Parts: sequence; C-alpha cells; structure tokens
Amino acid sequence: MANLLNRYPSIADLRRRAKERIPHFAWEYIDSGTGADECVRRNRAAFESITLVPQFMKGAFEPQLATRLFDVDYAVPFGVSPVGLTALMWPRAERILARTAAAYRLPYTLSTAATEAPETIGPLADGMGWFQLYPPRRADIRRDLIERARDAGFTTLLVTADVPIASRRERQVRAGVVVPPKITPRMLYRCMVRPAWSMATLAAGSPRFRGLEKYIDGSDMRDMLTFIGQELGGSLDWDYLSAVRQEWDGPLVLKGILTSAEAERAVEIGFDGIMVSNHGGRQFDGAPAAIDALPAIAHAVGTRTKVLFDSGVRGGLDIARALALGADFVLLGRAFMYGVAALGRRGGDHVAQLLEADLINNMIQLGCATTAQLRERRSA
Repeated sequence: MANLLNRYPSIADLRRRAKERIPHFAWEYIDSGTGADECVRRNRAAFESITLVPQFMKGAFEPQLATRLFDVDYAVPFGVSPVGLTALMWPRAERILARTAAAYRLPYTLSTAATEAPETIGPLADGMGWFQLYPPRRADIRRDLIERARDAGFTTLLVTADVPIASRRERQVRAGVVVPPKITPRMLYRCMVRPAWSMATLAAGSPRFRGLEKYIDGSDMRDMLTFIGQELGGSLDWDYLSAVRQEWDGPLVLKGILTSAEAERAVEIGFDGIMVSNHGGRQFDGAPAAIDALPAIAHAVGTRTKVLFDSGVRGGLDIARALALGADFVLLGRAFMYGVAALGRRGGDHVAQLLEADLINNMIQLGCATTAQLRERRSA
C-alpha cells in the first residue's frame, strides 16, 4: 500500500486514473453533477477559499483521530457517503467499500438504490454499516426496508431529503448513460478499450438493484426503473419523517439540509443528526455550496444534535476545513468511488489510508492534537 501512496498520493491522482480505466459513460456517471455543473464547481471553489491559521511551537505530538458518534467508536472522523448504482462505476464496489469500512473502522453507507442487498453488505461492514433510505411512498415497503437494515446490522439510518425528483444530469444524457444499457457499436467500443472494467463486469454480471428485488422482479430493468420512479421519493414531509422516527429505534440522520430552520425542525422531531449536503451538486445546480451553509446550521443546532457534512470533499484538508466550520463528522462519496474505479479491490483501502495520512499531516501543520482543536484555527 505504501507504493500506492507514492503513485497516487491524492484524490486528484485517483480521479485521473479512474477516467483512464472505466468507460466514458461510467466516468460521466461518477464525475458529473447536474445542469452546467455549476454547483459542483461552487462546492470546490468554496472549499478552496477557506483558510485555517496554524499555531506553532506545539512540540511533538500525534493527532488523535478517533471519534465517538452515536455511541459507536470510529477510528477516524470520516466515512463513505451513499452512492447509487455503484456497480456501474466498478463491479462489486459496495462489497469492496464495506470491507474497507470493517478494516479501517469507518462507516460505509449503503444506498437504497445500491446494486447489492442490505443482507449482503451488512455482515461485510461488521458493525460499520449505515443505511440510506430513499423514502418509499408505500409505508409497508418503508417499514420492511427499515427492518431489513436493522436485521442486517446497520446501525444508523440516513433519510435523504434532497431528491424530490430525479435530476436531469445532462452530462450523463450526452454520454449515453441509460439503464438498462443500450448495446450499440459505440458502447461496445467504449467497453473494448477499457478491458479491466469489462472483464470485471462480465465476471460480476450486469448491475441490478438487488436491494429492491424483494418488491419487484428485477430481471426486467425497465420494470425496475418504473418501480423506482413511482415508489421512491417525492412524498417526503415532516409527518413522514415523524413516522420514520417511530419505526427506527437507532440513530437517525436527515441528509440534505441547507437551512437552519430545517435543521432545527429535524431536532424537534427527534433526529439524532442532520447532514449538511447539496447531494454533491448532482440534484439542483442553483444550490449554495454546502460548506457555505455549514457554519450557520452548526451554530443554530449547537450541541442538541450531531452535524454531519458531505459535498465537495476531496482530501484531508477539506475534512479539516469542514470540522473547523462546525461538522462533527464528514462523509465522502466521489473520493471513494474514484479510488475503487482506479484501483479495483485495493481502492477503498487506499483512499482510507490516503485521507487518514492527509488529515494527520494537515493537523500537525495546524498544531492540532485533536479534531476539536480545529475549530480554533478557523480564520476570521
């Protein structure tokens, strides 16, 4: 793994390698935002504008990254955000990342729209699994998904609020990202020039939404997509969230919050955490940068709930920035997917090591022995 840290010392290096290794349509699926990708760029520009002030003369110390969240001890203050249709980017990616989570003691969040079922991934994550709920319209499906997640060993439930309707994602449309894929000469050529991805996909089989196949025959992907469009999302309101709170007896997080008012309402109905997020710029191109929304939300909720963050995080310095601006914990989606797409089964472990080493280095540069001290380094 040390050799990999030398060859791919940053997420940007993994991103370049991933682009070289997977077909164009798979690359556009992982890398694109929506609209003109303005929100994706806004997320990055906002992060790059944040400065932290070092304090020196601290002597020798080793930063402590261990973090206790929702009564679980994690080795680091970051984890893996949920990503749907993960196998399109690299076959069996969910299994790879669940094993990374178990090995490095960090949370891995499985999406409702994943290509593996909760029953498969929960045991692999070994107590490090979280489950993301895309809100089903039917209460019986919602209750069953919640029960399945609990029985499979997932400890924390994330309810996604920021997908009231599927976004258009124009880059994906132009790249020909369709499910099921259309077998065209263009697609066959794209697969042929990416033999590692193609061979791995042939071995694993075509991507399927295995977690949802209990509710509809998954052999016909068109029927499955119709089911997803009709049954998942578009029905979320505060009454719905109150019902989920009654049905899930573990830690509960509302994902996709960008205003203090919504964060405080979530606290009032009993959510244990809120996640400041704009879905990585993949839903609404006019949304503010998530990191810009973080400080006010963290100040509004104080210590009444845990504040999680994702959207635009690309390295250890960004993790430090988010923690400094009020986050208790940080999740990354694209960063881990770039790693798996670039390196296959070694990718998840490499990203975990890379982020940990990068965060430690930046904390030493800042003179911070603990993550709590990062909040003292925020510049005016």
